[in-house]
Amino acid sequence: MTTSIRTRIAPSPTGFLHLGTARTALYSWAYARHFGGQFILRIEDTDVARSTQDSVEQILQSMQWLGLDYDEGPIYQMQRLERYHEVVEQMIAAGTAYRCWCTPAELDEMREQQKARGEKTRYDGRWRPAPGKVLPQPPAGVKPVVRFANPLHGVVTWDDLVKGPISISNEEIDDLIILRPAADDAAVGSLGIPTYNFAVVVDDWDMCITHVFRGDEHINNTPWQVNIYRALGAAVPAFGHCPIILGDDGLKLSKRRGAVSVTAYEEGGYLPEAMLNYLARLGWSHGDDELFTQEQMVQWFDGTHLAKSPAQWDPAKLAWVNAQYIKQADDVRLAVLVQQQLQRRGLSVAHDDTLVAQCALFKDRCSTTLELADWVQLYHLAPIPSVEERAQHVTDAVVPALRTLRERLASCEWTKEGVAAALKQTLGEFGLKMPALAMPLRLLVCGRVQTPSVDAVLALFAREEALKRLRDV
Repeated sequence: MTTSIRTRIAPSPTGFLHLGTARTALYSWAYARHFGGQFILRIEDTDVARSTQDSVEQILQSMQWLGLDYDEGPIYQMQRLERYHEVVEQMIAAGTAYRCWCTPAELDEMREQQKARGEKTRYDGRWRPAPGKVLPQPPAGVKPVVRFANPLHGVVTWDDLVKGPISISNEEIDDLIILRPAADDAAVGSLGIPTYNFAVVVDDWDMCITHVFRGDEHINNTPWQVNIYRALGAAVPAFGHCPIILGDDGLKLSKRRGAVSVTAYEEGGYLPEAMLNYLARLGWSHGDDELFTQEQMVQWFDGTHLAKSPAQWDPAKLAWVNAQYIKQADDVRLAVLVQQQLQRRGLSVAHDDTLVAQCALFKDRCSTTLELADWVQLYHLAPIPSVEERAQHVTDAVVPALRTLRERLASCEWTKEGVAAALKQTLGEFGLKMPALAMPLRLLVCGRVQTPSVDAVLALFAREEALKRLRDV
């Protein structure tokens, strides 16, 4: 491509960064990286009443965890109010925007009358200037909004990167409010607040955004935005409207319903590369490839092969993907993550060779680092088997063998091979099969009857701790 590609992600800090926005960020990032362009982070914080600094920090943390590095930003809309006002005044002077003094009561009355006539409710243009039209005097004490003078006729058409050609008649949309007066107690002084559809156009224009990937709930906003671009004489970016992500119940995941924050998945034990892999496949594919690296996605993602239908969030599939990445993960890195998980539970565990070996032993059985921490935790919290479990597994027939094994474990070489030899000798002495001895041994020492090879598990205990747990046999 001859023009430098510039994409962006522009979350609103009215809550956490949710999965749909994370997927959009991934597509925008991968597209820019594929073509050697730039990726920009913008914070759309004009909803002053609901935006919070905590949400901003969570968004930044989520982007960092996912590894979606940005070339510019974060850029905050509330720091650009003067720029929006400058553009508004230029538009008013050019006749592409105008002030409207309609009160909320007048707008309500307007809509009720339209409903009574069976018409679509919309602004009727009463304050829109026109040749020969005499406008009333602005009412005293009413702060005006500024509206965009949307074209009255014609069709807005664009070739969507995902949906293909889309056309919407200008007669279906009205004169959009692009600037609202600030509340008397607002911290922005006398400057008004731009609305979403206006601010996003000015921002993308100023930031030279060439391609916009976003959710398909924005399709109805696009005609207004295209018309504002044209009114400003600005280049219209290419749009790609990605279908929504559906939850388990078939309804849309959103901040207000069912969505979980990206950081919650970090705390839940998912690896960022697994999350990116899974998110990428929720609406995009590269042949039959299920698992691929971030570098491969950048190589493959050229804006094609994006699905037109909604994707279904599948926790089981995400867990499977994460399990594959955990199996491949470096054990030292996993030990750091498990150490953090245990710290959240109030357990202080050293990051040493033993912890690394424990992670290596159990990781093939885990789909999250949370599950891996459950396994490692058994080395630090002594189990308390229930009466029923002891009765089932620690029978009178096996107790003598357990006591003898404990004596051998107290003096054997404390390695996997040494423990295996003590087990083998005890099995031979008492004529037992391995399950008959291993299951009660696991229950008393580990609190569960199923583990990897019992000699490998025991060898990673401190000898004194293992013997202590066998003391009351």
